[in-house]
Amino acid sequence: MRYHSHDHSGFLKVLSLLKSHDAEYLSGQDLSDVLKISRVAVWKHVNRIKRLGYTVESRQKLGYRLKSDTYELLPWEVTSGLRTKSLGQDAYYFDAVDSTQSKAITMASENASDGTLVVAGKQSKGRGRNGRRWVSPEGGIWLSVILRPKFDVSSVTLFPMAASLALSKAIESSLEITTELKWPNDLTLGGKKVAGMLVDASLTSNTINSLVLGVGINFDVDSGKLERDLKDTPNFYGVASLAKQKTRPRILVRSFLEELEAYYTMMNRRKTKEIIRDWTKLSSTIGSKVEINVAGRKVSGRAAKIDPDGALVVESGSKTIRVMAGDVIHA
Repeated sequence: MRYHSHDHSGFLKVLSLLKSHDAEYLSGQDLSDVLKISRVAVWKHVNRIKRLGYTVESRQKLGYRLKSDTYELLPWEVTSGLRTKSLGQDAYYFDAVDSTQSKAITMASENASDGTLVVAGKQSKGRGRNGRRWVSPEGGIWLSVILRPKFDVSSVTLFPMAASLALSKAIESSLEITTELKWPNDLTLGGKKVAGMLVDASLTSNTINSLVLGVGINFDVDSGKLERDLKDTPNFYGVASLAKQKTRPRILVRSFLEELEAYYTMMNRRKTKEIIRDWTKLSSTIGSKVEINVAGRKVSGRAAKIDPDGALVVESGSKTIRVMAGDVIHA
Protein backbone atom coordinates (compact mmCIF):
# COMPACT_ATOMS: atom_id res chain seq x y z
CA MET A 1 0.00 0.00 0.00
CA ARG A 2 1.26 3.47 -0.88
CA TYR A 3 0.37 6.67 0.95
CA HIS A 4 1.19 10.23 -0.15
CA SER A 5 1.39 13.46 1.84
CA HIS A 6 -1.11 15.11 -0.51
CA ASP A 7 -3.73 12.36 -0.37
CA HIS A 8 -7.30 13.45 0.37
CA SER A 9 -8.76 10.02 1.02
CA GLY A 10 -11.93 9.65 3.05
CA PHE A 11 -10.19 7.98 5.97
CA LEU A 12 -7.86 11.00 6.30
CA LYS A 13 -10.87 13.27 6.65
CA VAL A 14 -12.18 11.04 9.45
CA LEU A 15 -8.72 11.00 11.04
CA SER A 16 -8.50 14.80 10.86
CA LEU A 17 -11.81 15.17 12.68
CA LEU A 18 -10.82 12.66 15.34
CA LYS A 19 -7.53 14.50 15.87
CA SER A 20 -9.23 17.87 16.22
CA HIS A 21 -11.69 16.45 18.78
CA ASP A 22 -9.38 14.06 20.63
CA ALA A 23 -10.73 15.09 24.06
CA GLU A 24 -14.24 13.96 23.18
CA TYR A 25 -16.19 11.27 21.40
CA LEU A 26 -17.61 11.82 17.93
CA SER A 27 -20.62 9.73 17.06
CA GLY A 28 -20.76 7.77 13.84
CA GLN A 29 -23.79 9.86 12.88
CA ASP A 30 -21.93 13.13 13.46
CA LEU A 31 -19.04 11.96 11.29
CA SER A 32 -21.50 10.75 8.69
CA ASP A 33 -23.34 14.09 8.61
CA VAL A 34 -20.22 16.27 8.51
CA LEU A 35 -18.45 14.25 5.82
CA LYS A 36 -21.62 13.35 3.92
CA ILE A 37 -20.81 9.65 3.87
CA SER A 38 -22.66 6.61 5.18
CA ARG A 39 -22.28 5.19 8.69
CA VAL A 40 -20.85 2.04 7.11
CA ALA A 41 -18.20 4.14 5.33
CA VAL A 42 -17.32 5.81 8.65
CA TRP A 43 -16.89 2.38 10.26
CA LYS A 44 -14.64 1.19 7.42
CA HIS A 45 -12.50 4.34 7.63
CA VAL A 46 -12.10 3.96 11.41
CA ASN A 47 -10.96 0.35 10.95
CA ARG A 48 -8.44 1.46 8.36
CA ILE A 49 -7.14 4.11 10.75
CA LYS A 50 -6.68 1.43 13.40
CA ARG A 51 -4.74 -0.76 10.96
CA LEU A 52 -2.31 2.13 10.46
CA GLY A 53 -1.37 2.00 14.12
CA TYR A 54 -3.70 4.59 15.66
CA THR A 55 -5.64 3.65 18.77
CA VAL A 56 -9.32 4.55 18.40
CA GLU A 57 -11.67 3.97 21.30
CA SER A 58 -15.24 2.98 20.40
CA ARG A 59 -18.12 3.26 22.86
CA GLN A 60 -21.74 2.46 22.28
CA LYS A 61 -23.96 5.56 22.24
CA LEU A 62 -20.87 7.81 22.41
CA GLY A 63 -18.97 7.05 19.23
CA TYR A 64 -15.26 7.23 18.50
CA ARG A 65 -12.31 8.93 20.19
CA LEU A 66 -8.67 9.02 19.12
CA LYS A 67 -6.73 7.73 22.12
CA SER A 68 -3.20 7.70 20.70
CA ASP A 69 -1.54 8.29 17.37
CA THR A 70 0.68 6.00 15.33
CA TYR A 71 4.39 5.23 15.42
CA GLU A 72 4.39 4.64 11.67
CA LEU A 73 6.15 7.24 9.51
CA LEU A 74 3.04 8.06 7.54
CA PRO A 75 3.56 11.05 5.26
CA TRP A 76 0.95 13.35 6.81
CA GLU A 77 2.51 12.70 10.23
CA VAL A 78 5.98 13.61 8.94
CA THR A 79 4.90 16.77 7.11
CA SER A 80 2.72 18.07 9.95
CA GLY A 81 4.87 20.69 11.67
CA LEU A 82 7.81 20.11 9.33
CA ARG A 83 9.78 23.37 9.00
CA THR A 84 11.42 22.96 5.61
CA LYS A 85 10.92 24.67 2.28
CA SER A 86 11.21 21.55 0.14
CA LEU A 87 12.77 18.54 1.87
CA GLY A 88 10.10 16.07 2.93
CA GLN A 89 7.16 18.25 1.92
CA ASP A 90 6.35 15.77 -0.84
CA ALA A 91 6.42 12.46 1.04
CA TYR A 92 5.55 8.86 0.22
CA TYR A 93 5.15 5.89 2.55
CA PHE A 94 5.15 2.27 1.39
CA ASP A 95 4.13 -0.62 3.62
CA ALA A 96 6.89 -2.73 2.08
CA VAL A 97 9.43 -2.29 -0.75
CA ASP A 98 12.59 -4.03 -1.89
CA SER A 99 14.45 -0.88 -0.86
CA THR A 100 13.55 2.79 -0.51
CA GLN A 101 16.69 3.57 -2.52
CA SER A 102 15.56 1.55 -5.54
CA LYS A 103 12.07 3.07 -5.32
CA ALA A 104 13.47 6.60 -5.04
CA ILE A 105 15.89 6.11 -7.95
CA THR A 106 12.96 5.09 -10.14
CA MET A 107 10.93 8.08 -8.96
CA ALA A 108 13.89 10.41 -9.61
CA SER A 109 14.09 9.15 -13.20
CA GLU A 110 10.39 9.99 -13.50
CA ASN A 111 11.04 13.63 -12.51
CA ALA A 112 10.12 13.52 -8.82
CA SER A 113 10.67 16.94 -7.30
CA ASP A 114 13.61 18.17 -5.23
CA GLY A 115 13.24 17.02 -1.63
CA THR A 116 10.83 14.14 -2.27
CA LEU A 117 10.89 11.73 0.68
CA VAL A 118 10.39 7.96 0.36
CA VAL A 119 9.82 5.95 3.56
CA ALA A 120 9.11 2.25 3.99
CA GLY A 121 7.74 0.23 6.87
CA LYS A 122 9.72 -2.80 5.68
CA GLN A 123 12.56 -3.42 3.23
CA SER A 124 13.22 -6.85 1.78
CA LYS A 125 16.48 -5.91 0.01
CA GLY A 126 17.92 -2.95 1.87
CA ARG A 127 21.18 -1.78 0.32
CA GLY A 128 24.30 -0.37 1.96
CA ARG A 129 27.46 1.09 0.46
CA ASN A 130 29.28 -0.78 -2.31
CA GLY A 131 26.24 -2.94 -3.07
CA ARG A 132 26.23 -4.60 0.35
CA ARG A 133 23.07 -5.88 1.96
CA TRP A 134 21.58 -3.65 4.67
CA VAL A 135 19.61 -5.65 7.21
CA SER A 136 16.36 -3.79 7.92
CA PRO A 137 14.76 -5.17 11.08
CA GLU A 138 11.55 -4.07 12.73
CA GLY A 139 11.97 -0.82 14.64
CA GLY A 140 14.36 0.82 12.19
CA ILE A 141 13.90 3.94 10.07
CA TRP A 142 14.42 3.34 6.36
CA LEU A 143 14.16 6.33 4.03
CA SER A 144 15.52 7.97 0.90
CA VAL A 145 15.49 11.60 -0.22
CA ILE A 146 15.52 12.72 -3.86
CA LEU A 147 17.59 15.86 -4.47
CA ARG A 148 18.20 18.16 -7.44
CA PRO A 149 21.38 19.96 -6.30
CA LYS A 150 22.97 23.07 -7.72
CA PHE A 151 26.46 22.28 -6.47
CA ASP A 152 29.27 20.97 -8.66
CA VAL A 153 29.92 17.31 -9.45
CA SER A 154 33.20 17.55 -7.53
CA SER A 155 31.21 18.02 -4.30
CA VAL A 156 29.11 14.85 -4.65
CA THR A 157 31.49 12.82 -2.46
CA LEU A 158 31.18 15.40 0.32
CA PHE A 159 27.39 15.28 0.41
CA PRO A 160 26.93 12.01 2.37
CA MET A 161 29.23 13.46 5.02
CA ALA A 162 27.02 16.55 5.21
CA ALA A 163 24.02 14.25 5.51
CA SER A 164 25.60 12.21 8.31
CA LEU A 165 26.39 15.48 10.12
CA ALA A 166 22.75 16.55 9.76
CA LEU A 167 21.55 13.25 11.21
CA SER A 168 23.97 13.46 14.15
CA LYS A 169 22.72 16.94 15.02
CA ALA A 170 19.10 15.80 14.67
CA ILE A 171 19.66 12.88 17.04
CA GLU A 172 21.23 15.24 19.56
CA SER A 173 18.40 17.78 19.40
CA SER A 174 15.46 15.36 19.28
CA LEU A 175 16.67 12.46 21.45
CA GLU A 176 19.44 14.08 23.52
CA ILE A 177 21.84 11.34 22.42
CA THR A 178 25.36 12.22 21.29
CA THR A 179 26.71 10.22 18.36
CA GLU A 180 30.08 10.28 16.64
CA LEU A 181 30.86 10.39 12.93
CA LYS A 182 33.00 7.66 11.39
CA TRP A 183 34.40 8.38 7.94
CA PRO A 184 32.97 8.32 5.37
CA ASN A 185 29.32 8.39 6.46
CA ASP A 186 28.53 6.19 9.46
CA LEU A 187 27.16 7.28 12.81
CA THR A 188 28.32 5.44 15.92
CA LEU A 189 27.18 5.20 19.50
CA GLY A 190 29.64 3.76 22.01
CA GLY A 191 31.84 2.77 19.09
CA LYS A 192 29.07 0.74 17.44
CA LYS A 193 27.18 1.55 14.24
CA VAL A 194 23.80 3.15 14.77
CA ALA A 195 23.15 4.61 11.29
CA GLY A 196 24.59 4.69 7.81
CA MET A 197 23.90 6.24 4.45
CA LEU A 198 24.77 6.12 0.79
CA VAL A 199 24.26 8.32 -2.24
CA ASP A 200 23.37 7.31 -5.79
CA ALA A 201 24.07 10.00 -8.38
CA SER A 202 22.65 10.45 -11.86
CA LEU A 203 25.14 12.50 -13.88
CA THR A 204 25.29 13.94 -17.38
CA SER A 205 28.79 15.13 -18.26
CA ASN A 206 29.55 17.60 -15.42
CA THR A 207 25.92 18.12 -14.44
CA ILE A 208 24.09 16.43 -11.58
CA ASN A 209 20.63 15.34 -12.69
CA SER A 210 19.73 13.96 -9.27
CA LEU A 211 21.12 12.59 -6.05
CA VAL A 212 19.29 9.96 -4.05
CA LEU A 213 20.32 9.84 -0.40
CA GLY A 214 19.55 6.56 1.35
CA VAL A 215 19.47 6.49 5.15
CA GLY A 216 19.18 3.55 7.53
CA ILE A 217 18.77 4.24 11.25
CA ASN A 218 18.71 1.65 14.02
CA PHE A 219 16.03 3.59 15.84
CA ASP A 220 14.58 0.99 18.20
CA VAL A 221 15.93 -2.37 17.07
CA ASP A 222 17.10 -5.51 18.81
CA SER A 223 20.82 -4.71 18.60
CA GLY A 224 21.81 -7.97 20.30
CA LYS A 225 20.08 -10.07 17.67
CA LEU A 226 21.56 -7.94 14.88
CA GLU A 227 25.04 -8.39 16.29
CA ARG A 228 24.60 -12.16 16.40
CA ASP A 229 23.34 -12.19 12.81
CA LEU A 230 26.09 -9.91 11.46
CA LYS A 231 29.13 -10.84 13.56
CA ASP A 232 30.84 -12.68 10.68
CA THR A 233 30.34 -9.82 8.21
CA PRO A 234 33.62 -8.27 6.95
CA ASN A 235 34.56 -5.03 8.75
CA PHE A 236 31.73 -5.50 11.26
CA TYR A 237 32.22 -3.37 14.36
CA GLY A 238 29.00 -3.78 16.32
CA VAL A 239 25.42 -2.53 16.29
CA ALA A 240 23.77 0.06 18.52
CA SER A 241 20.16 1.19 18.83
CA LEU A 242 18.99 4.72 19.58
CA ALA A 243 15.67 4.66 21.36
CA LYS A 244 14.45 2.54 24.22
CA GLN A 245 11.81 5.01 25.30
CA LYS A 246 8.56 5.45 23.37
CA THR A 247 9.74 8.33 21.24
CA ARG A 248 7.83 8.88 18.02
CA PRO A 249 10.27 8.28 15.13
CA ARG A 250 8.70 11.12 13.16
CA ILE A 251 10.22 13.59 15.65
CA LEU A 252 13.70 12.45 14.60
CA VAL A 253 12.83 12.36 10.89
CA ARG A 254 11.45 15.92 10.95
CA SER A 255 14.54 17.16 12.76
CA PHE A 256 16.80 15.34 10.30
CA LEU A 257 15.05 16.85 7.27
CA GLU A 258 15.36 20.33 8.76
CA GLU A 259 19.06 19.89 9.54
CA LEU A 260 19.67 18.29 6.14
CA GLU A 261 18.03 21.18 4.32
CA ALA A 262 20.31 23.62 6.13
CA TYR A 263 23.46 21.73 5.06
CA TYR A 264 22.06 21.12 1.57
CA THR A 265 21.59 24.88 1.22
CA MET A 266 25.15 25.46 2.41
CA MET A 267 26.45 23.04 -0.22
CA ASN A 268 24.42 24.74 -2.94
CA ARG A 269 26.05 28.02 -1.80
CA ARG A 270 29.49 26.35 -1.84
CA LYS A 271 30.02 26.76 1.91
CA THR A 272 31.84 23.47 2.21
CA LYS A 273 34.51 24.65 4.65
CA GLU A 274 31.86 25.10 7.36
CA ILE A 275 30.53 21.58 6.73
CA ILE A 276 33.98 20.01 7.00
CA ARG A 277 34.67 22.00 10.16
CA ASP A 278 31.41 20.88 11.80
CA TRP A 279 31.88 17.25 10.70
CA THR A 280 35.44 17.16 12.07
CA LYS A 281 34.24 18.35 15.51
CA LEU A 282 31.98 15.29 15.80
CA SER A 283 34.34 12.80 14.14
CA SER A 284 35.84 9.78 15.87
CA THR A 285 38.08 9.22 12.83
CA ILE A 286 40.12 12.41 12.65
CA GLY A 287 43.17 12.14 14.89
CA SER A 288 42.82 8.36 15.23
CA LYS A 289 45.10 5.64 13.97
CA VAL A 290 43.28 3.93 11.13
CA GLU A 291 43.56 1.03 8.75
CA ILE A 292 41.66 1.32 5.50
CA ASN A 293 40.93 -1.31 2.88
CA VAL A 294 41.25 0.46 -0.46
CA ALA A 295 40.65 -1.63 -3.58
CA GLY A 296 42.37 -4.69 -2.13
CA ARG A 297 45.28 -2.92 -0.47
CA LYS A 298 45.61 -1.63 3.07
CA VAL A 299 46.47 1.94 4.02
CA SER A 300 47.39 2.56 7.63
CA GLY A 301 48.40 5.65 9.55
CA ARG A 302 46.92 8.63 11.32
CA ALA A 303 43.74 10.23 9.96
CA ALA A 304 44.78 13.86 9.69
CA LYS A 305 41.94 15.79 8.05
CA ILE A 306 39.19 15.94 5.44
CA ASP A 307 39.95 17.54 2.08
CA PRO A 308 37.41 19.86 0.40
CA ASP A 309 36.09 17.01 -1.76
CA GLY A 310 35.49 14.72 1.24
CA ALA A 311 38.67 12.68 0.86
CA LEU A 312 40.32 11.42 4.04
CA VAL A 313 43.95 12.49 4.37
CA VAL A 314 46.07 9.83 6.10
CA GLU A 315 49.60 10.43 7.33
CA SER A 316 51.44 7.15 6.82
CA GLY A 317 55.08 7.42 7.85
CA SER A 318 56.62 10.12 5.67
CA LYS A 319 53.77 9.88 3.14
CA THR A 320 50.45 11.67 2.94
CA ILE A 321 47.76 9.57 1.29
CA ARG A 322 44.36 10.75 0.10
CA VAL A 323 41.60 8.16 0.35
CA MET A 324 38.31 8.76 -1.46
CA ALA A 325 36.50 5.58 -0.40
CA GLY A 326 37.11 2.53 1.75
CA ASP A 327 36.31 0.70 4.96
CA VAL A 328 37.92 2.31 7.98
CA ILE A 329 39.04 0.37 11.05
CA HIS A 330 39.96 2.47 14.07
CA ALA A 331 43.13 1.07 15.65
